[in-house]
Amino acid sequence: MRDIFNKMVGRNRYVGFRLFLHLGGSEVAPILGVLNSAAPREEDDINDLGERLVEICESLLEYDDSWLSATNEGEVYSDENEVAQYIDELFIDSSQRYGSGIELNSDSDFDRPLSIPVTRNVVVIITVVYTGEAPDLETDLSNISALQKGLKSLIQLHYQNRLLGFYLHFSPSRLGEELTNDQLLQYYPELIPL
Repeated sequence: MRDIFNKMVGRNRYVGFRLFLHLGGSEVAPILGVLNSAAPREEDDINDLGERLVEICESLLEYDDSWLSATNEGEVYSDENEVAQYIDELFIDSSQRYGSGIELNSDSDFDRPLSIPVTRNVVVIITVVYTGEAPDLETDLSNISALQKGLKSLIQLHYQNRLLGFYLHFSPSRLGEELTNDQLLQYYPELIPL
């Protein structure tokens, strides 16, 4: 009802939203393939972005047995420029949270057999901008039931043509990188156990 009133008086409601989801266990590494193939591309239009968001959310829903912790945050704006600035801040913050990778420090590393570690931790960060209200996103998503509803609500944003933008970050970002428990605590201290 508020959306209808706001449209009548010429005001829009823009929401910037970010979700952190930590998946853990020996079976989570394959999600990296899904995330890499479904990650947004520069050339994507909003429909392509929405389809990619749907694919990612559906995959995450299939991995619900691996969910260990989560958190979410967001802000509501009536000005499109203000929400864009907020999303830029979230994007920069999310981008700075990577802390994993293979480091070859000396020539002696080349003498050892190559082994690729399999990560037991994956953190997915979904950042979106949408119009209107989404009660299942604008609540605490740090329990499994609320998180399931929240991911389904993200899917609906695309089908309801309310999605304005979408960014995806995840760590580790490549096969062979590992996100350790120490890095998890260092880079994602706001995660709340589910």
